[in-house]
Amino acid sequence: MDQAKQIKIRGIVQGVGFRPFLYGLALRHNLVGQVANTADGVDLRIEGREASLEAFISDIPVKRPVISRITSMAIEPVAPTGARQFEIVESRGATERFTLISPDVCVCKECLDEMKDPGNRRFEYPFINCTNCGPRFTIISDVPYDRPKTSMRNFEMCADCNAEYEDPTNRRFHAQPNACPVCGPHVFIANKDGALLGAGGNAIELGASLLKEGKILAVKGLGGFHLAVDAANESAVQRLRELKGRPDKPFALMAASVFQAAAYVEINDAEEQLLTSYHRPIVLLEKKDDDPGIRLAPSIAPYNTCLGIMLPYTPLHYLLLDKGPDVLVMTSGNRSGEPLSIDNDDAFDAFAHIADAFLFHDRDIYFRADDSIMRVQKAQGRFLRRSRGYAPLPVDLKPLSGKVLPRVMGCGAGLKATVCLTRERYGFLSQHIGDLENIKVNGFYDHTISHLKKITDIEPEIIAHDLHSGYYSTAWAKRKGEDGIPLLGVQHHHAHALSCMAENHLDGEVIALTLDGTGLGSDGHIWGGEVLTCTYESFERRARLLWLPMPGGDAAAREPWRMAAALLYKVYGRDFLGLDIPYIKEMNTSKLEFLAGMMEKQVNTPLTSSAGRLFDAISSLLCIRHEITHESQAAMALEAVANSQDIHARYHFEVRPQDDGCSVLDIAPAVDEIVGDIKAGRPAGIISAKFHNTLVAFFVAAAVKVRDASGLNRVVLSGGVFNNDRIFSGMIEALESCGFSVYTHSLVPCGDGGIALGQAMAAAAKWTRDH
Repeated sequence: MDQAKQIKIRGIVQGVGFRPFLYGLALRHNLVGQVANTADGVDLRIEGREASLEAFISDIPVKRPVISRITSMAIEPVAPTGARQFEIVESRGATERFTLISPDVCVCKECLDEMKDPGNRRFEYPFINCTNCGPRFTIISDVPYDRPKTSMRNFEMCADCNAEYEDPTNRRFHAQPNACPVCGPHVFIANKDGALLGAGGNAIELGASLLKEGKILAVKGLGGFHLAVDAANESAVQRLRELKGRPDKPFALMAASVFQAAAYVEINDAEEQLLTSYHRPIVLLEKKDDDPGIRLAPSIAPYNTCLGIMLPYTPLHYLLLDKGPDVLVMTSGNRSGEPLSIDNDDAFDAFAHIADAFLFHDRDIYFRADDSIMRVQKAQGRFLRRSRGYAPLPVDLKPLSGKVLPRVMGCGAGLKATVCLTRERYGFLSQHIGDLENIKVNGFYDHTISHLKKITDIEPEIIAHDLHSGYYSTAWAKRKGEDGIPLLGVQHHHAHALSCMAENHLDGEVIALTLDGTGLGSDGHIWGGEVLTCTYESFERRARLLWLPMPGGDAAAREPWRMAAALLYKVYGRDFLGLDIPYIKEMNTSKLEFLAGMMEKQVNTPLTSSAGRLFDAISSLLCIRHEITHESQAAMALEAVANSQDIHARYHFEVRPQDDGCSVLDIAPAVDEIVGDIKAGRPAGIISAKFHNTLVAFFVAAAVKVRDASGLNRVVLSGGVFNNDRIFSGMIEALESCGFSVYTHSLVPCGDGGIALGQAMAAAAKWTRDH
């Protein structure tokens, strides 16, 4: 006798070929019924023999489409209806809208093969896609994911495309961006004066030719515009730097294949797996030693041991790389400090003074998404920036009590902003938004929140924000508080720690080592080199780096020579002015004397315990970098000179207990020894390596003292300093050798891009406790 089941499947099950997969699976098992997209996911009613039903249900999670993701399957018996066939029916709404949206997916091999086939009707068509690949998040305006709710609604399918779209056995069945040269989007190229130069295949050929000639080409991609030049052409790269006002910050590269990339960088198995994944992030890879016969432009990533490389992820990228240079600089297309341009007119207005030509297309980008950036550390991919290819995939979380998390929001910080919404067992982290110091970025922040709330159907019951009142994210939260929504201020480094706890499903109390550049402390000072003990509800500060003044306030973060002066003043007082070292000789004496006076009088010299500022100080003290043009530049240069040294020695330091129970990590002995090494003429690489080792030893010693006092043995590592591989790897190895259980980030960035998750978890803990 036939039986029937009602199955509700949640997860990433829309726009990924899930319904045609179920259709084919039902036919193979001789089952009948129907399936539909809903605002919750996919609803399925299936009928047939009991054994066939059981086999069908078992096959779903095992044989599902590669880019799909099942988070739950609710199955219940129902009465058979006597259906005669299996059907895919129209999408249905729901009283509550909740489905997971797929991120944008790189073009698949099957589509690439068709695009390269001269006999195929999509030969060299730059918008070829199917249910296994193509745009998703960046073209969606609402759920459920159907063509009328995407930017493809402006393109009516031709008869051939519609036949594919309606055929459940076709790879393009209900592929919402399905199109061809007859009915779909097109590319066209214009010069900097706006004059049309070509369209279709001719536009791509011309764009590739311009790149070969050393020109700058603006390219409209999946989540926004890139500015592209030939990566082997030094004059083109230098010109791009000059026109974009980006003197030193490394440029990202796009290589035609792993083979091409391997000519310039070392690639291990884990790195190759990241490079070739359907997410297609930029991956930081170690440069190979220069081969005179194989050279990229030296100014791509100056003073850096790594190159950031990605593989092509759209058909247009493949065509450009095939017809033009096989390695391109692909840097973000935007005005300095503004969000990525996604609109043709805005892009033309933003960088017509930079680009020689614009390779446009007429498919709208509804939602911008910068390229994600990752690095393999300790054999695991880690995010520096989580955006295109990953957002809006949720982070799976462990509810603090009961079965689900409350609906809360974390607003992020001021730099590398993201926002996070929670619901059930998920944390929905937005794509990278940027630094909230520009009115257009602030507008993008507002739009991101509205869009994320809409597609996740989450209206927060409580909102968490940073303690810093000057952040736009905090001001946004305060405005919502005026509307009656409960607010929670969360200390910056506590939020860092909680983000690491959350992605590792930790509860209870842990030791947290949080190292970064800046974060307002609960005492009003600037923290950044902290040892905490914490739970989701509260924290205690157990140790910190020695206070250093920041002469000139924010100027000290942009000019590391100020922090070097502060460090020397802390150890030697005004006598540092008489030190016989290169740093003193390179500095303007009157400026140093003025800074010494500021520090004596404590005028505009806020105190900081920041590890980031300590890196800046040492970098300048070694005459590596006195001023910076981008964030973390001095610290990155300091790491770069250390990487060539296999040094295990370190400098001396003290861990001094204080009356308030917070020990101080006193680096004065180390500074005195560093000055001694400088006077002795020891190489900067050796001194840098010893400094890195010393910083690791500082914090491990502090963690041991905290464990002795508290009995805690679990340690979480968070904060942007852990992007430094020497610190990250050294800290893990040293802590584990002392018997600690160490937890790190792999699902969200360790820097401020992950802090919204920690804020959200603090708010969830408060809401759970209060209700």
